[in-house]
Amino acid sequence: MSPAQVPCGVPVVAAWGMGIDSTAMIIEWVAKGMPLSVVLTADTGTEREETYAFLPLFQQWMDERGIEHHVVRYTPRRFKNWPPYFTLLENCLTNATLPSISFGRHSCSQKWKIQPQDQWVSDWKPAQDCWRRGGKVLKLIGYDASPADSRRYAHREGHISERFDYRYPLREWGWDRARCASRIREEGLPVPIKSACWLCAAQKVDELRSLPRWCLRLIVLVEARAGPRLRSVEGLWRSSTASRPGSMTAYIRDQRLLDPDEVDEIIAGAPVDLVEFQKAAASVPVEDRQPMCDWIERFNAGIAHVTA
Repeated sequence: MSPAQVPCGVPVVAAWGMGIDSTAMIIEWVAKGMPLSVVLTADTGTEREETYAFLPLFQQWMDERGIEHHVVRYTPRRFKNWPPYFTLLENCLTNATLPSISFGRHSCSQKWKIQPQDQWVSDWKPAQDCWRRGGKVLKLIGYDASPADSRRYAHREGHISERFDYRYPLREWGWDRARCASRIREEGLPVPIKSACWLCAAQKVDELRSLPRWCLRLIVLVEARAGPRLRSVEGLWRSSTASRPGSMTAYIRDQRLLDPDEVDEIIAGAPVDLVEFQKAAASVPVEDRQPMCDWIERFNAGIAHVTA
């Protein structure tokens, strides 16, 4: 099916990851006069500051063209004895674990990105009407034609869904990352950075080095909280390579991105304090529990402590 062959009346949903590829895909798709029903963005709560800064700029671009768009989020329903949590970071701290990509899996993307988008679509009347007629919603995915995205595409190629047809316009056009960046500049927009969680194992050394101090502190906390349960991986980067250790904390310490004494203080005190916070939450009804974000806010301020 060529880009010109979008069946009349089929709802078209674009997955916008707030990065270079999906931004260029939407710009060019609209420029070609192709139908676009809605743009969905899944927010994990752990995107980089630069990504969140770009979000309103492109939202304005879509508003000016009358394009419907929504930010969607995974919403936990059951908290058992835990403080309520609502981001990938909070989920990791609650369960004393790392993002699934650090274990060689990709369920964090499924849970925090794909699932909330699909849930939004399942509640959307145009999609419901389409499915009732026996049709499928068309979903646009921003994989480009570069070798790296070709490997990602290989995992999706041939994927069959009862509810969705998937299209990869950038691959149809033969666009790589550089062409995408050029198209965004042609539109008069700043080129966003690569969209990725700052906890992601796919993060390169230079990307880690560019993170603000508060992110580095939380990375140390996440690895320290998960540390006692880790058996097969060293840390967020999984295993060591010639250029870096498997633990981001080890790199942060070795490169003095944080003072080593500060790293030691976080490792020694913060996980214990967090466990006490969780125990306090377990003793009260869920509607009265302080959310995990309250503890993180105090940690970021350097004054984390337990409250009743």
